[in-house]
Amino acid sequence: MTKKLLTMSLIIGLLISSSSCHQPQAQAQSFAHASMIRVPGGMMIKQFEDGTSRSIAIKSFQLDADLVTVKQFDDFVKATGYITDAQKFGNSAVFDFDKKSWEMLDGAYYLYPQGKDHTKANPDHPVTQVSWNDALAYAKWKGERLPSEFEWEWAARNASNARQTYTWGEKLVEDGKYKANTWQGSFPEKNTEEDGFLTTSPVGYFGKNQLGISDMGGNVWQWCADKVAPTAEEAQSDTSMRHVSKGGSFLCDPSVCHGFRIIGSSSSTAETSLMHTGFRCAKD
Repeated sequence: MTKKLLTMSLIIGLLISSSSCHQPQAQAQSFAHASMIRVPGGMMIKQFEDGTSRSIAIKSFQLDADLVTVKQFDDFVKATGYITDAQKFGNSAVFDFDKKSWEMLDGAYYLYPQGKDHTKANPDHPVTQVSWNDALAYAKWKGERLPSEFEWEWAARNASNARQTYTWGEKLVEDGKYKANTWQGSFPEKNTEEDGFLTTSPVGYFGKNQLGISDMGGNVWQWCADKVAPTAEEAQSDTSMRHVSKGGSFLCDPSVCHGFRIIGSSSSTAETSLMHTGFRCAKD
């Protein structure tokens, strides 16, 4: 089976994926990962990109404190014999830093998100090259589910309606330290790697928000449960319903993709796997 070619709208809408063999010294550190955080319910004033807003009732729920790691997903695969969509198709979407473009690369999957000729994925980094179908299968195995877009955003807002751009506040850099793993420089020409990472960073490396949840901005896009219709441009090549992703990634240059804002979002079809997209789980 041959996977569909990436559409230009997908590439632009998800300007957010890359994984590389660059391994900063900081990645050798170890981070303790909590399980789930209770997010209290409330009435969220949802802010939309067009400047409008509306009230949305959110019931209390639990959300993974951290992104699902490569090791955790691999444990699931070993326990169940699960085969990911990328493995079924035989290829997956990879951003080539030399060519400065996306390509469908044979052999790329969650253990080798940039392909077999690159370094194996670090076990404590977020799992990538997992489709929405893969993420849902893992969540069901855990007796959990994927969060809704509004639940994810409410958790990123620290369960409040305080006006702020990012889950941590207003600035990407505070006291000389980066608050998230994003793209520094000009995408796709140059990444200065001032935050220490070209691609993924260890789960939880950049700290937690007020609720105790990490990576709610940057590192990797995160699948949500919600379905959305394709845009008019997307529908020209694929009329399939798509699933929302939140949080932005290490490929997000704010001048091109400001996805790590709380209100940022993107979407892809259920079988799509990308080197900058992962997930976390939720439950009632």
